Parts: sequence; C-alpha cells; structure tokens
Amino acid sequence: MSQKVFIRSVGRFLPERRLTNQDLEKMVDTNDEWIVTRTGIRERRILDPGLGNSYMATRAAQECLQRVGVDASEVDAIIVATVTPDMFFPSTACLVQRNIGADKAWGFDLSAGCSGFVFALTTGAQMIEAGRYQKVLVIGSDVMSSIIDYEDRNTCILFGDGAGAVLLEPCPEPGFGILDFIQRIDGVGGDFLHMKAGGSLRPASLETVQRKEHYVYQEGRQVFKFAVTEMAEVSARILERNGLTGADLKLFIPHQANLRIIDASAKRMGIEPEKVVINIDRYANTTAGTIPLCLYDALAEDNRLVKGDYLVMSSFGAGFTWGSVLMRWWE
Repeated sequence: MSQKVFIRSVGRFLPERRLTNQDLEKMVDTNDEWIVTRTGIRERRILDPGLGNSYMATRAAQECLQRVGVDASEVDAIIVATVTPDMFFPSTACLVQRNIGADKAWGFDLSAGCSGFVFALTTGAQMIEAGRYQKVLVIGSDVMSSIIDYEDRNTCILFGDGAGAVLLEPCPEPGFGILDFIQRIDGVGGDFLHMKAGGSLRPASLETVQRKEHYVYQEGRQVFKFAVTEMAEVSARILERNGLTGADLKLFIPHQANLRIIDASAKRMGIEPEKVVINIDRYANTTAGTIPLCLYDALAEDNRLVKGDYLVMSSFGAGFTWGSVLMRWWE
C-alpha cells in the first residue's frame, strides 16, 4: 500500500474590501434579489490595486505554516493553482517561494480554472506518495476582479478574490488522508468559458483591449448545464467505487460557483444540507480559492472535522475541468 497523504494545516487570505450586491446595483442593471435567487451570492471580496495574486498567495501560505510551527525552509515544493498570476512569468510559485523564504523548495503554477486547487492537491499528494518529498505547500489563489468586466452583469456578479493554502505531509497512520480521486477534462468546454485574448494566439493589442477581450467570457447556460451533470456525477461515483454513501460523509466541500449547482450535487450524492460547506454568500466564486477557503471555514473556524471523518471535495471549471477527492481526516 502506497504512503497516504494528509492535510496538516490550512491558511487563507481574504481582502478587506467588500463589494456587495447593493454596490453592484449602482454599477450595472441588476439587483440583490436577482443575484441571491440565482447564485446565492450576497457579497464578494476585492483586492486593492497594486498588490497582485502573489500577495494573497503569500499571506495564505504564511498563515498555513505558522499555524503548525513549520519553517518555510522545511517546504520541499510549492504548487499554486491560479488563472490570474501576477504575470506570465516568473510563476506565482516562484514569487511565493521568495516571499516566504522557502529556500529549499521548487514549484510551479497549475492552470485548471476552478478545478485548479483539486488538481494541485492531488498532484502534490502524488509527489509525496512517490517518496520524494515530505512537505508540499498547495495554494489556490485568484484575483478574479483583475479579469472581470464590471459593465457585464452576467459575469461581474459571480466572482471575488481570495486565497487558501494547505500543507501536505505523509500520513502517520494507514487508512487515513487522501484515499482516492477522479479527475477529468473535456476541451469542448473551451468554447463556453474562456478569455479571448492575451495569450500567444491573440496577443494584447489596442484592438483586443478596445473589444474587451481580456475579460472572462462565459456562456452561462451551457456552463451551468454541464457543471450540474458532471460535478454531481463525479462526486457520487467516488463514493460508489469506495463502498460509501452520502450517509458516511461528514462533510461535502464543493466548488462555490452557484448555489443551485451545489444543491444538485448534494442531492445526487444523498447528502443532507447540513453536511455541505457553503460560503458562496460571503466570498462568491474565487475560482481556485473556493475549496481551500471552505476547508479553512470547516477547520479553523467551525472545527467540523475530527479523526476518522470522511469528506469529499468536488470542483468544476473552465476547460472544461472537473474532479473529486475523497479523504479520511487524520489529526
């Protein structure tokens, strides 16, 4: 049996500035009731200009390490899941490594949209399972406000800024930690959720800026339809193939994109509402940040997990990308 991996610590960073639905009513043709009814979102956090993603990722990483008294020099690798890096290169992981003083670590950024943290989590876990590393820092961090058009009411209501981090280590006891995962991509989804310009295909130009092609483009109905089906399916399947049911779970931590998608996934798994971790009302969709921020809420604020508890984390994002992770908590 291969070495299992557990989450030893969590950390987060949330900008202080709040953008409420009432604020958005003054900016675009929308209203609080419409937003809450269709998404569950009431407010979102917005990072101050001039700080950037690496600022949030660094702060989340620092808290994560400080909570368990681990020095940054002990970290072997850093993986940052993001679609909003400070710049194309160097990677956000490089910037975080310098900022926290992790002088022995290597690392990289991982791009999987809203599934970024789940993909990064399992990547880091496999690095430890291979026996090469002891401490891997996994961060989900996105400054979505930097790529949102606040004149587009279909997208500006959905997203916020935030970062969460976890420290992965080998689990001291068999049968605990990350037990299984399922992950998928389907490139057909690229037509429905993407950024039109800014890469090598359509480099930034006066025309691309004028046409607002550096903002998130989304066909909401297509994304919603696919997300409801696939996130629910992969969440149910990981339970089934491990001989578990929704009744066996202590917590379900879904990506926070839309409250209706979350509800549909929970029903498909047969999970009671009280087992579902939800903070979309306070933070909106922080892309790669949603699941670690939920995990932080469940652990650091509400103390909802004890040794032996089963939990599933599930995500869906641009690409399309989606996946689920089954864990048995160890502390």
